[in-house]
Amino acid sequence: MRRMTRGFPGALALALLVLAAVRAPAQQVPHPKDVFGFEPGADHELATYDQMLQYYDRLDAASDRVQKIEIGTSTHGRPQLLLLISSEDNLRQLDRWRSISERLARARMSDDEARRLAGEGRAIVWIDGGMHATERAHGQMTSLLAYRVVTEESEEMRNIRENVVLLLVPVINPDGLDRVTSWYQKVRGTPFACTSPPVLYQEYVGHDNNRDWYMILQRETRNVARVLYHEWYPQIVYNHHQTSPAWTRIFHPPFFDPVNPSIPAGVIKGTNLVGEAMGKRFVDLNMPGAISRSGFDMWWNGGMRTAPYYHNMVGILTETGHACPVPQYWDPKAMPANVGGARGGAPTDRPTLYYPLPWQGGWARFRDAVNYMIEGSIAVLDIGAERREEWLYNIYRMGRESIVAGEAGKPFAWVIAPDQWDPGEAVELVNVLRRGGVEVQRATSEFRAGGRSFPAGSYIAYAAQPYRPHVVDLMEPQKYPDARQYPGGPPIPPYDMAGWTLPIQMGVNVVRVDEPFQAETAAVEMASAEGRVTGDARFGYLLSHRVNAGFRAVNRLLKAGERVSWAGSAFRVGGQEHEAGTIVVESRRGTRERAEGLARELGLEFVGVASRPEAELYPLRVPRIGLYKSWQSNMDEGWTRWILENHEFPFDTLHDREMRTADLSRYDAIIIPDQSRDGILHGHLPGTMPDEYVGGIGLEGAGRLEEYVRNGGTVVTLDAASDFAIEQFGLPLRNVVTGLREEEFYIPGSLIAMEVDATHPYAYGMPENAAAFFVDSRAFDVRESASAGDWKAEEPPVEVLARYRDRDLLLSGWALGAERYLGRRIAAARVRHGAGDVVLLGFRSQFRGQPRGTFKLLLNALHASTLPRLPGRAGVTAAASGGTR
Repeated sequence: MRRMTRGFPGALALALLVLAAVRAPAQQVPHPKDVFGFEPGADHELATYDQMLQYYDRLDAASDRVQKIEIGTSTHGRPQLLLLISSEDNLRQLDRWRSISERLARARMSDDEARRLAGEGRAIVWIDGGMHATERAHGQMTSLLAYRVVTEESEEMRNIRENVVLLLVPVINPDGLDRVTSWYQKVRGTPFACTSPPVLYQEYVGHDNNRDWYMILQRETRNVARVLYHEWYPQIVYNHHQTSPAWTRIFHPPFFDPVNPSIPAGVIKGTNLVGEAMGKRFVDLNMPGAISRSGFDMWWNGGMRTAPYYHNMVGILTETGHACPVPQYWDPKAMPANVGGARGGAPTDRPTLYYPLPWQGGWARFRDAVNYMIEGSIAVLDIGAERREEWLYNIYRMGRESIVAGEAGKPFAWVIAPDQWDPGEAVELVNVLRRGGVEVQRATSEFRAGGRSFPAGSYIAYAAQPYRPHVVDLMEPQKYPDARQYPGGPPIPPYDMAGWTLPIQMGVNVVRVDEPFQAETAAVEMASAEGRVTGDARFGYLLSHRVNAGFRAVNRLLKAGERVSWAGSAFRVGGQEHEAGTIVVESRRGTRERAEGLARELGLEFVGVASRPEAELYPLRVPRIGLYKSWQSNMDEGWTRWILENHEFPFDTLHDREMRTADLSRYDAIIIPDQSRDGILHGHLPGTMPDEYVGGIGLEGAGRLEEYVRNGGTVVTLDAASDFAIEQFGLPLRNVVTGLREEEFYIPGSLIAMEVDATHPYAYGMPENAAAFFVDSRAFDVRESASAGDWKAEEPPVEVLARYRDRDLLLSGWALGAERYLGRRIAAARVRHGAGDVVLLGFRSQFRGQPRGTFKLLLNALHASTLPRLPGRAGVTAAASGGTR
């Protein structure tokens, strides 16, 4: 967008305004090929992010129909852009259109006022590209879409510009686009041209950047969520992807069942309406292969297009075929009889309701994908313009209905009191809600609700708010329907997770209150934990092991040279009981200043003690950690790396070669993230990737890892990696759910109850009851040749850290056969192997950075690996371990 520079003489300014008014937009605006050197979608070509930034700078400078702003930076510091595209007059009134959109979305006005504003406002439509970077076309397509919306002078496009403000994020994942483009340039012209990079295309989460939309943890997610839920409040959100069912060209809504009951009916019908408009456009333009009601449902809250449902926004997903710039021929003779699979399949030899114009095969090109995406985008913009007033009024209506429903109660509110197992995670839960636009209040005085008293400082999320569907969905357990291919047959898997209730997985006590109450409150922008330092610290300070933030504090203190220990048993100080595992920091010069700084920053409470606690103290040191990183890019490795960095654990990355050749004895602990046994051993098979990325750790690496454990090292395995350790190390455990038919046992992604031995050092700080995020995970039994017992028993080979509960296991989601196959089975164990330990976590205790209630099962093992002795563990000498331990 051209902007007048201040200080111009009046005559010159007037002349420039006249010149700007008479020039023809299409003649002045650059085409993407003018910068890229090729048309977006051209065979064998990909534009880089630097080229895109250059193009959007030129586009912004050339046209008064576009305004470019930077909404933040990516993980690697690249600018994340938002283009606002509309008519010249609309862009001059952006504040007005944004304000109307916000007021309608917040829904606190009369119906008459809402109708007036809906009549005045402009529809706000969001479209993005480039999220999943290996789905290469949409990040390229957005440049051409921007050019077309800015320059095209058809009646349809003029109507779009007059009635819609387009929020276009050309590349939602800039780092990924650069990584994928760089990889393509390396393998271009080889048999590997369509392969994915051997590293995650988002630094920490890769494909899971579309799984972060209710927690909102990653930087790119936070930038976008701020625009969606705090600034612009679009009525329609369109998220481009590229995994259409084989032998189709594009998937578009309507979606497959089930539908989450928290989603408003207006969102469901609005999504169907937009999807049908897209399908009609494809048919009108004779673009075959557009299928709907296949594969993707409306249950899970956590994706870029699904989270908006719970904010009264229409969420659109398309999955377009052909994600690679290399042409491919689909031989019509090989066409299957049906496409789409068990979830909404359709025949290919005749039109059907959800597949009216089947594709007959032939050549598929990158530009085809670009064309389908552009026409799908224009269909969304067109219906946004044609029904502008309806979209604006409906987001108000749904918000207003949510407020009225909340005022009626059941539930009326959720209260988070200050007295929590881990107060810091209660604060984090509040901030998760706030990042998602949920209104949260904090009590300024004591109040009564639900028959009990709550103190000042309690947080309250009232149900009477426009985003009530989002609060209900995150706070209440999910009950996924028993969906089968036929009665008693195999389950129809959900798209992603079946259950995710935040208080359960985060370990936060939230009190649901059904009846109305009154409280004096103040609105919360973002919450913070309040820390303090108290007591006579002549000996030192005590810090609870319950708080996750304590790991950051301990690692900083150790790095600063402080003496930090775990208490090996419970003890009393000044009449107060302190649990086994309490963190003890001995006083020395500078300790108080460090404790005060950590208390302020992390919200921790350090309690001074005048004398040494009457418990054996186990001194810690900075752990030396290796994190295995396969060349099969692994999201669980990325999330584990993110967790380690956020808790300030130093670590080295170990690739396959290092696992085979490095001196592993330098490490106290080695983490093997969730990955299949074959993936760890064999990696990419020969001929599927360039030679330097082929293979896994192999039998040689497995043998060296087993030797490392026998000599005193600690290996921590997550979920599927446990199968590898059991087999390769000959551990006395078996996975009891392997090989079961899905009709017998199936838990696709749900919260399962478990009981924790919180007296075990590896479970210090855990409550006795917790939830495992079970995603096709593991459950163990001890083989008959071994015995599992209480960890206090002398030299037991298997020490149980946690077991699945014997009944009422399902806390949220869907579970078939849980009590029969999981009841009382081992969820997590420490297995002595030679002089070392293998810690088997049968589920991902750090899954996607969400289940903060079980982080300690991973992080405790890392600190424990530095201890020369622990109850139930024989001493390990430096000679045995190959270094000081």
